Amino acid sequence: MLKKLVLLVAVFALSFTFSVKDATSAEKEFRIGWLAAKTGWAAQIGKDMTNGFKMYLEQQNYKFGPLKVKFIYEDNLAKPPVNVRKAMKLIKRDKVHLFSGGLLASTGYALAPLAERTKVLYISPIPAADDLTQRKRYKNFVRLGFTSSQNSHPQGQWACEQGFKKVVTIAADYAFGYETVGGFQKTFEACGGKIIKKLWPKIGTKDFAPYLAKFPKDLDAVFTLMVGGMSLSFPKQFRGAGFKAPMLGGITSADEFILPNMGDEAIGYVTAGQYSAALDTKKNLAFVKEYQKRYGKMASYYSESCYTAALFIHKALEKINYKYDRDKFKAAIRSLRVDAIRGPVYLDKYDNPVHNVYIRKVVRIPGDYKGLGVKPNSLWNKVIKTYPAIGQFYPDSAEKFLKQPVYSKNYPACKHCR
Repeated sequence: MLKKLVLLVAVFALSFTFSVKDATSAEKEFRIGWLAAKTGWAAQIGKDMTNGFKMYLEQQNYKFGPLKVKFIYEDNLAKPPVNVRKAMKLIKRDKVHLFSGGLLASTGYALAPLAERTKVLYISPIPAADDLTQRKRYKNFVRLGFTSSQNSHPQGQWACEQGFKKVVTIAADYAFGYETVGGFQKTFEACGGKIIKKLWPKIGTKDFAPYLAKFPKDLDAVFTLMVGGMSLSFPKQFRGAGFKAPMLGGITSADEFILPNMGDEAIGYVTAGQYSAALDTKKNLAFVKEYQKRYGKMASYYSESCYTAALFIHKALEKINYKYDRDKFKAAIRSLRVDAIRGPVYLDKYDNPVHNVYIRKVVRIPGDYKGLGVKPNSLWNKVIKTYPAIGQFYPDSAEKFLKQPVYSKNYPACKHCR
């Protein structure tokens, strides 16, 4: 009887030890929910995003200080309702400390209110809808990418300084297109330029002939916002129709995600972005080289933005000694000044990044550029001008900017259109 009692006590003590060990391990686990497309039309973009985020985690061996990082990936199909459903699963079932990912502006508008209701922080690396960090404020939403109009504000100013007077805009017919064009138009016209035509092809347009037929012949340049396959089709058809005018555009018109599939028709394309794979810094060249080695492709803004999101999460945890508390974590991430791959980044008081905006010109560079292992004679976005520390309201103050309406299909009005 005594032997049985001793055995039972030993078993209980052993099980208690394992329980305590398991609980301790659980306490030292940091759970990140991740939403990106594995399937569907955005699967390749989702892959770029995930590669960037996981590359940072792998470099840290999935350890943030004493915390073991658990990365929980859900396929969101790039559809807002699916994002919400999968985010709820991450929050309720997986008990994530925070979640990240998402692609479209509509996804951001769906997930930000969810973060408010559940009080689980959403770290957004890609959704660019302007108003997510402007008139609509969310206490549990932090953006680490950019707003749709943020890069095109300095680009409009740059275009004016080049002597362009008359510009046609053509952009995908949805919020990202409206806001990107709106930012360009505002600053371009503020310094004397004129938008003489605004055209809105539907997302996925393949045949641009009906739109090109409406282009005035005396344009000085065209400004585009193309996404997906549109980015490949438009330059070919624009040049094929005989237009010689310079092409300007938003970041997705000639980003590194699509650039390797473009041809000589893209040479000279000038776009604006917070990142270029051709940035000639030690940190970026190492990033591009490792990304190419790991994934066999050029790093894009999708991969850099997600890598930077993981970096910010790590640095914020470090600042609070790896003891996660949502409010302390938010205060920490908002106080960071990080030397990211793209350059210096910090958050404004609206939780949107302030960073360099690069004016990038597509060029073909002979051989293996900088020995990075990218296919020889590739197209690159060479940086031709840097606008340092650009916030979402540039060149206005927040107070002045927020008095205007959100950029839309009809704002700013096209007062010079023919």
